[in-house]
Amino acid sequence: MIDGKVVVGITQGDINGIGYEVIMKTLADARINEICIPVVYGSPKVAAFHRKQMNLDNFAFNPAKNIDDIHPRRSNLINVMDDNVRVDAGKSTPMGGAAAVTSLEAAIQDLTDGKIDVLVTAPINKQNVQSDAFNFPGHTEYLERQYNSKSLMVMVSDVMKIGVVTTHVPVKDLPFLISKELILEKLRTLNHALIADFGIRGPRIAVLGLNPHAGDSGLIGIEENEVIIPAINAANEEGIMAFGPYPADGFFGTDNFRKFDAILAMYHDQGLIPFKLTSFSSGVNYTAGIPVIRTSPAHGTAYNLVGQDIASADSFRSAIYLAIDVHRNRTLYNEITKNPLEHVDPDTI
Repeated sequence: MIDGKVVVGITQGDINGIGYEVIMKTLADARINEICIPVVYGSPKVAAFHRKQMNLDNFAFNPAKNIDDIHPRRSNLINVMDDNVRVDAGKSTPMGGAAAVTSLEAAIQDLTDGKIDVLVTAPINKQNVQSDAFNFPGHTEYLERQYNSKSLMVMVSDVMKIGVVTTHVPVKDLPFLISKELILEKLRTLNHALIADFGIRGPRIAVLGLNPHAGDSGLIGIEENEVIIPAINAANEEGIMAFGPYPADGFFGTDNFRKFDAILAMYHDQGLIPFKLTSFSSGVNYTAGIPVIRTSPAHGTAYNLVGQDIASADSFRSAIYLAIDVHRNRTLYNEITKNPLEHVDPDTI
């Protein structure tokens, strides 16, 4: 932190998508500089291109050579690209993917070195980023490898918080991937995140079934009886308040989801369809379980919206606010749970 403000590292994402538009729309409100210090890892040339497509005459980045050169009361941009970078607005290109990875690598380095406090990632295209340097389905898997941690993707909004046991995997593989051990691992991660990162005491977690009607007592599938219920029971024995499994359709079709602090879905679309239906414009993707704080808007590159100045910045703005809130909550949690004798000289006792 600098001057009591969280330093927020921001990656540029796919330079041909709406990343710069939602970034600049968010940072154009000068009030954000009162609560954090934004640092974009990107390109002045790319930023200028997208700025021309928008009505933002009153906004400009503070150019910084590196993280040590940032201005504490401005929105900063560190140039991590060369002058050969080219924008093909609204198109998926190899250069767009490479630029996203370059930005991510630079931000991760400063995050690992403790020079920025949190990371907010603009959307990438999962196809054009693939290379020898980035061979992952998305940010989440990259961060897992980077920090040698097992993570949990949690979608967050004012309506619900929902994590998923499996993320970017084919549906045909689900029965072979979902296990008691994996569900229990994700429940532990979600429970700890709710306590440490969201400041919730005694969180209640709803667990969804895998099959229609949550298996209907074994008539429509055995995974509930043989895998999911044993995982819930094991979590309960550890003091985690997990309940279920609930049939996903009825659970979201009623107000049941409002009775819980979070939901654990079995697979990507089971969790993200109801989430995006209720929170698409303001939802945030949060990566729980890793030692650093990372958030992202819930939307993608939206090539079809580029250059029209119509993309909503609500989700990206929420991603910044959530990252700041989690940083403060985690700092407080670490402070109140640390060993009070850790730094005491035994010879003085």
